[in-house]
Amino acid sequence: QVQLVESGGGLVQAGGSLRLSCAASGRSFSSRAMGWFRQAPGKEREFVAAIKWSGGNTYYADSVKGRFAISGDNAKNTVYLQMNSLKPEDTAVYYCAATTSYYYYRGTDYDYWGQGTQVTVSS
Repeated sequence: QVQLVESGGGLVQAGGSLRLSCAASGRSFSSRAMGWFRQAPGKEREFVAAIKWSGGNTYYADSVKGRFAISGDNAKNTVYLQMNSLKPEDTAVYYCAATTSYYYYRGTDYDYWGQGTQVTVSS
């Protein structure tokens, strides 16, 4: 079984920063892309960012563009999400995911999911 483990979540004041990490491991693990999703209280799960291992192309939701940055270490199967200028509306459980497909935007495109890490932004 493939295992994804997120870390780095916590409580931060508005305007602050957090860096999330997601490490993937497992038998014959391989993916084309990894991404981050989030689910806020009372809202649906939404796409945040993704990175493709081949070429390193990155993709962002409009709501986080310019504030968040995704990066990865292919050799370590680890992806990071640097979150700056955090807002209370960023409060959510953040999930990392891995996909073997060529698509990245929809949750149904992903094959494996982590357990989630809580990010709380206070005002």
